Amino acid sequence: CQQLFCSPLGTSRAIRPMLKRGHPCDGDTPVKAKQHRRVASTPQEEVSLEPEEGLQHSRSAQHEEIRSLPDSNNQELIGDFSKAHLLPTVKGKDPSLKYISPDTLVAVLSGQWSSFIESSITVDCRYPYEYEGGHIKGAVNLPLQQDVEQFLLDQPILSLDTSKRVIIIFHCEFSAHRGPKMCRFLREKDRSCHEYPQLHYPELYVLKGGYRDFFLQYPTHCEPQDYRPMEHGAFQEELRQFRCQSR
Repeated sequence: CQQLFCSPLGTSRAIRPMLKRGHPCDGDTPVKAKQHRRVASTPQEEVSLEPEEGLQHSRSAQHEEIRSLPDSNNQELIGDFSKAHLLPTVKGKDPSLKYISPDTLVAVLSGQWSSFIESSITVDCRYPYEYEGGHIKGAVNLPLQQDVEQFLLDQPILSLDTSKRVIIIFHCEFSAHRGPKMCRFLREKDRSCHEYPQLHYPELYVLKGGYRDFFLQYPTHCEPQDYRPMEHGAFQEELRQFRCQSR
């Protein structure tokens, strides 16, 4: 009897506090004694309790399924599960992230999505000497995690029009390591600030191919119109210093 009424719902982290407040498992209480008599009286009465318990199991399973949804390429909803991703995505190295092509970024920068986007922020995660040697017009240089926290989380950029979106697009030189890593970092920090699944920035993207591919295809959208690689021979000391800071 205790197994029947001390439901396995107690194993759900999301619902356990409610159970502690509202459903004490005390076999000597009048309520428990009444439940015991109902179950023990006839098989018909025992069966009559099953649909309610089944409904509770179903709700618990659905709740746990929502909580366990990964931010993956197979999940087409944005991070707070409120709507689908706006921008068309392409396959990338990390299946947990959403990648867009240089063509899509140019469309965003050109205002082709302005009726749906209130604000788009392109985050250049390369080191400052790379950024100064050539970057996407309008991109902000945030090479370190503390830079991202200060710029995006200390005073979050929120949409004043609830029908429009704020999107963040990360990239580095190739979008193979630094850009994706910073994208995951922002999502993790954003999650820690909210009750699940709410987020300041539910819609994050990574520019596939990074600055290199973007510059090769759209140099007129870069300033200055140049490309300085991370391994540039004249900036080895700066590279060493920033790698130490990144660790």
